[in-house]
Amino acid sequence: MDWILLVLTAYLIGSLPLGLILTQIIWKKDIRRFGSHNVGATNAWRVIGRGAGLLVFLIDFIKGQLGVLIGAYYFTSPGAMALGGLFAILGAIFPFTLGFKGGKGVSTSLGVLVALMPKITIIVLVVWLVVFLFSRYVSLASIVAATLTPILAALFKEPIIFFLFSLIMAGVVIFRHKDNIERLKAGRENRM
Repeated sequence: MDWILLVLTAYLIGSLPLGLILTQIIWKKDIRRFGSHNVGATNAWRVIGRGAGLLVFLIDFIKGQLGVLIGAYYFTSPGAMALGGLFAILGAIFPFTLGFKGGKGVSTSLGVLVALMPKITIIVLVVWLVVFLFSRYVSLASIVAATLTPILAALFKEPIIFFLFSLIMAGVVIFRHKDNIERLKAGRENRM
């Protein structure tokens, strides 16, 4: 398997809209038609309920894990692991299967982080939880967690490729939250 095949495979895994398909089959509801019109876990939770939100979260989380595992299996290098994870995230955010309109990449990013930097993931999760519990904004907690990740990668002296991955991942996740940021500034963001 060469690098192009790694990138394509990871992207395809990220692009599979299994969460959307399963919510349609189990709950008979297309979450793209309600709430934020997003296919991610937060919208599934708001539109259908906790079970749907957890299912979509788990599926997207596993996509991130698979992207890293494919890189590790075929190349056994940190760069391949990070690249596989990054393209799984990009597939989840910009899936060709849904006209490049996917989720915000937070659940998939978490799956990648657990595989690449487990110690940092624990800190990021605790910070996410604290911000969420105090603010009740999933978006704010996700933005803070994404911003914190490359800082922690640098402080913990993670491999440079993991730091670069976390920098790109944070940028992509924050970019996907640009509308949420505007609503937060205007005081119109929905609390959970």
